[in-house]
Amino acid sequence: MVGPSSQISKILVGLLFMTLMFYAYMDYNLYVRIKNFPIRKPLDKDNTTRVEYKDITWVECAINPLCEVTVKALLLDHTNYYLLAPLVTIADNFIHISEISFITPNSISFFHVFVAIVSAKCVSSGNLAYRRIGVALFELRTWLDDWDGYVARVRKHIKGERSEIGTSGYYIDGICDALGCTALVIGILIFFRNNPPRRGYMQLPTNVEDNLYCGKVVAMKKVLKKLGFFVIQLIISSAAWNRYIALYQDLLERPTTNVIELQHQNEVLTDSFFYSICWLWRVVNVHNMLHCLLLAIFCDKLWEFLCFLQYVGYGILFSVICATELHFIEAKNYVFNKITDANEVK
Repeated sequence: MVGPSSQISKILVGLLFMTLMFYAYMDYNLYVRIKNFPIRKPLDKDNTTRVEYKDITWVECAINPLCEVTVKALLLDHTNYYLLAPLVTIADNFIHISEISFITPNSISFFHVFVAIVSAKCVSSGNLAYRRIGVALFELRTWLDDWDGYVARVRKHIKGERSEIGTSGYYIDGICDALGCTALVIGILIFFRNNPPRRGYMQLPTNVEDNLYCGKVVAMKKVLKKLGFFVIQLIISSAAWNRYIALYQDLLERPTTNVIELQHQNEVLTDSFFYSICWLWRVVNVHNMLHCLLLAIFCDKLWEFLCFLQYVGYGILFSVICATELHFIEAKNYVFNKITDANEVK
């Protein structure tokens, strides 16, 4: 690739590198914030003099993701937590979507399904430029997905990222997300049907302008297998991620009037190992897996991406699930056993 295209590629690679560095910087600041500042207000008066994070940060809390730290926020992927969520707040400060009564969170959810369908149509194209437009549109869909949650929280006066499990909005949002992902997968299938991947390369004589050509076409059956393996990983990741959000929210954010219970909840929340578990979920949760898929489409490396994750993805995913399950059992036993012992002493 020569000329302007190569310069654009360098710019895009530079932007990707800067974004990853920004995520690492924010992860470090999040860790420092968790360790040095209270997450939940203490019940005993002796600890009320501790400095809160909102009192020392120079970034307004309305757009600062580090102010309101919740279980879901810790498990949320970097792009949603550090970029899209603050951008939603900034945009709403200008156009005040949350104040327009006829625009409901559910209507936003339904609209981003339409955006996902348009995105899938572009992704199915054999033209790389159209596929890149499709990637941009699907990221717009993800941003709108953040917006419906933001509007719901503003209208219910809820601070921070939280899943209102069991509500109609929770299920509608999940169904709309599933429909959007299904549209994207169908778009990818259509792309592979019309542009099947090839394997093997053969050297041609040097007088030929393009001295390499692709070998045999990969059978559609193999394409379906690799894409199917990835879709199953998405389903497992989504189910496990939502399950652990529900479990940890109930364990660590349950309202309490018991000082000892709150103390042990905060101990788990500020534990370095729990932060490590949360960081792993930031990498393997369904949202980040979709971001990686979209990046592969954008870079025209979709087939290579699917081949790499066919088995490796399962190993990584199940390792994180096992580690999380063991940690949750330990954390639950620690919190409740300590509370029981304390009550018995009394």
